[in-house]
Amino acid sequence: MALTTRPRRRLYIRIAMCLAVLVTAWHVFASFLWIAPWAPLREVVGQERLSSYMIPMFGQSWSVFAPEPINGDYRFEVRALVGGATTEWVSATDVELTMIQYQLFTPRAGIVAQDVSSQLKAAWARLDGDQKSVAELNYFEDAWEERMAEAMTAYADTNSVDEYMEQEHRATAYATQVAYALWGDDVERVQYRATRQNVIPFADRHDPDAEPPGIQYSPTGWRAPVVNEGQSQQAFEDVFRAAYERMGE
Repeated sequence: MALTTRPRRRLYIRIAMCLAVLVTAWHVFASFLWIAPWAPLREVVGQERLSSYMIPMFGQSWSVFAPEPINGDYRFEVRALVGGATTEWVSATDVELTMIQYQLFTPRAGIVAQDVSSQLKAAWARLDGDQKSVAELNYFEDAWEERMAEAMTAYADTNSVDEYMEQEHRATAYATQVAYALWGDDVERVQYRATRQNVIPFADRHDPDAEPPGIQYSPTGWRAPVVNEGQSQQAFEDVFRAAYERMGE
C-alpha cells in the first residue's frame, strides 16, 4: 500500500500562519494583563505601551459584574449659539445609541458621547466648590482655557484642575463637532451637559412605583468652539448626521 505525503505549504503561507499565531497570542496576553487586577507581570509590557495598544479599540473591563456593576446612565447633551439664537438641547448619546441598538457588530462610535460624559463628570466631581463655580461661568474669549485654568488654580489642588481641563478640552472639541454637524459652520459658541442618572436600586426592582433617582448634573458655561488638529469634521458629520436623521424617522 503506497503512502501519500501531503505537499508542504508554500513558504509565504507558513509565514502568514506564524504571524497570525503570534498576533493572536500577543492580543490574548495583552487582554489578560488589561482585564486582570494590577500585578508586577504588567510591567513586562509597561503600562504606557499596554494602554496605547488597548485604548480605544480594545478597552474592556469587568464592570458589568458584581460586586460593582455599572449602575447609572450617562448622557452628553449639546446646544449652540447660531446667528445669535440658541438651539435646543440635543442628546449626542441618544444619537450614537442608534448606531449600536439591534446591531450584531457594533461600532465604537456608538459609545463616544457616553465616555466623554463619564470622564468629564468624574473630573468635575474632584473639583472643590469654588472651582466648580468657575466651570459654570462662560469662557469663550481668546485663550479661554488658560484663563479658566488660572482661575481654578487660584483656589487649590493643581492636579485636579489639570485633569479637569484635559477633559474640558476633550468635551468642548466633541461638542464642537456635534454642533457643526447639526447646525453648520455658523456656530458661535457651544454648551454641553454631562449627566448621570442612577438606575432603580436592586432592592426595589420589583416595585411597580419605583422611580430612578434624580439626574446628576455637572454644569458648565458657554465655550468657544475647539477644533483639534488632524480631526476630520466631514467624516464625523457623515456618520453623526446620518444617525441623527435616522433617530427622527
